Amino acid sequence: MTPNAFLEHLNPEQLAAVTLPRQSALILAGAGSGKTRVLTTRIAYLIQTGQVSPAGVLAVTFTNKAAKEMLTRITGMLPINPRGMWVGTFHGLCNRLLRAHHREANLPVLFQILDSQDQLSAIKRLMKLLNIDDEKYPPKQVSYFINNAKEQGLRANDVEALDETGMRYRDLYAAYEQQCQREGVVDFAELLLRSYELLNRNEPLRLHYQARFKYILVDEFQDTSRFQYEWLKLMAGKDNVVFAVGDDDQSIYAFRGAHAGNMQTFLREFAVTSVIKLEQNYRSQGNILDAANMLIGHNSERLGKNLWTAEGAGEPIRLYAASSDFDEAQFIVDEIRALVGEGVAPSHIALLYRSNAQSRVLEHALFSASIPYRVYGGLRFFERQEVKHALAYLRLIANPEDDTALLRVINFPARGIGARTVEQIQEAAREQGVTLWQAACKRGGKADTGKGVPAFVMLIEAMRRETTGLNLAEQVEHLLHASGLVAHYQASKTEADRIENLEELVNAATAFLNEYDGERTEEMPDALTAFLTHAALEAGDNQAASGMEAVQLMTVHAAKGLEFHSVFISGLEEGLCPHENSMFEHDGLEEERRLMYVAITRARRRLYLSFAQSRMLHGQMRYGIASRFLNEIPEKLLKTINAPQRAVDASPAWEEPRTQRTESESGQSFRVGQNVMHPKFGNGVIVHCRGRGADAEVEVNFRQGGTKRLALQYAKLSPV
Repeated sequence: MTPNAFLEHLNPEQLAAVTLPRQSALILAGAGSGKTRVLTTRIAYLIQTGQVSPAGVLAVTFTNKAAKEMLTRITGMLPINPRGMWVGTFHGLCNRLLRAHHREANLPVLFQILDSQDQLSAIKRLMKLLNIDDEKYPPKQVSYFINNAKEQGLRANDVEALDETGMRYRDLYAAYEQQCQREGVVDFAELLLRSYELLNRNEPLRLHYQARFKYILVDEFQDTSRFQYEWLKLMAGKDNVVFAVGDDDQSIYAFRGAHAGNMQTFLREFAVTSVIKLEQNYRSQGNILDAANMLIGHNSERLGKNLWTAEGAGEPIRLYAASSDFDEAQFIVDEIRALVGEGVAPSHIALLYRSNAQSRVLEHALFSASIPYRVYGGLRFFERQEVKHALAYLRLIANPEDDTALLRVINFPARGIGARTVEQIQEAAREQGVTLWQAACKRGGKADTGKGVPAFVMLIEAMRRETTGLNLAEQVEHLLHASGLVAHYQASKTEADRIENLEELVNAATAFLNEYDGERTEEMPDALTAFLTHAALEAGDNQAASGMEAVQLMTVHAAKGLEFHSVFISGLEEGLCPHENSMFEHDGLEEERRLMYVAITRARRRLYLSFAQSRMLHGQMRYGIASRFLNEIPEKLLKTINAPQRAVDASPAWEEPRTQRTESESGQSFRVGQNVMHPKFGNGVIVHCRGRGADAEVEVNFRQGGTKRLALQYAKLSPV
């Protein structure tokens, strides 16, 4: 086979990238521009032309699926055995290195790798051995602390501790390291850290691999962390070349440690003179690409490119202004029906949203319309762990004899009831022919029992008393706090989505209460029982089975790398997209815009954008404004569909019209989306404005104090 056989279908920019002479290069590959083809064809070209042997290739990507696809494409172009090639993820390649040099890495030959659950179990076991209070120091938080330190390249003695809590976490990290070393196990973060340390301190080994891997190729370069980039530099040394393929406009994983700035650093440190832009898009039609280009153009810190297609402008982008989140969901359902009627397969239709909690209203609308759907990369709303915990407490309030519900939450959140105690309750229930609740009540009355069981019994009885007379939504909200679920998840920096889902459960109860007719029957005696039945039905077997045609639901993060004929992007309101938390983070707004860019470029032929003028958020009705991102898309690309006038369930938050900007009597001006400081409540972002002069008021979402409505005349707000 000649090189021309697999070069002839490349466009000029792709060909230039594949046939580059020996030099480090950055390939700025836009969405749908064929980056995987370029990367794999580059490897095949280097091997075919004798510039490198298969064993001399080091190619790094971010998922095992992507690595497998790369190998499949390469072997499809060349008749070679891929076993000698080092193509894989960072963790996979580090594992391969440590296996080959386990002695130098101070590891046993058959060292085992802990997944996230194994790691959590190991930490719990360690804390129990050291008699550490797991409520004061939650194991998940300890795990987060350890992994975060390792991903920065820090051992326990390198971590700076500023207070007693920090010192305790650092001590637990050190004890965990000793335990893992003693047991011959490593976690995922350890793979990269130990591999880096091995190469850094062992010069002969480092020189060996630098001599072997003259060509290093990196996929999704924008997703590399600072420490992964340092590992790549060790592998490359001074003389090797790095072929980096990525798109800074699709850098959306900062929360995982991704550092888009690595691209600029790479250009400088490797003296890169070749930056090739792949701008021809083979996925989307022109109007979709023009919208994406105009939107991302508002970001200042980018290398810059402009996607184009030879496929023509295509259809305009549909924009729907809904009166409420329920109206928005119904519009989406109606459009899906129309698309399917036109012959579009349901699996080629995607519903995207910014956060998981937004899926509930969409799921309910699809379920009610009998449209099969599948939640991609996650669980349906009523199947999520935290929601099932809350529902179990609700079931116990409705019926304490529910053994399944009791077993789920008897020690969640942790209250000192161990597995042996639960076994004893189960044994007693079997012997006496009673339910677990009855056995627990009897055990709770014994003088010699531990504190956990009677405390649990009293908790359930107290919640039953305290929720009597409350409506369904009030019952749910009370339970979430009284049970300790909210406090449990708030204690962890990694559980924000779970708290949002619990808040959304209150919204689900409110929505259900509005639909519930209140008529008691023998089968459905009250609203709580009816709601639990509704939740069980929606969490049942209604999700599409594997292989069945179904509409795809997912967060925008989960959608990266995928494409669909038709895409709906819902919830495009200030505070949701861009997310309100982004206002407090460096580069937060620009990353949110990149997220919107990724969402837009998932669509091939038809794109729908929608926002709701009212939405249940955090357990209360919110009246929002359209996302600023919609204003960044030219009107000529949009086909606006006005929402019909429909009744709104609650009265507006403002009695007078809201505006984008307001001004105090003293002439101080404020606008929606502006970051401000309050002497009492601290940092916040303005979400609503109203009036002018002496009547000027703003609603501010404070980072610590929640949402406050303030008169500008007395608020003493200052811009940040």
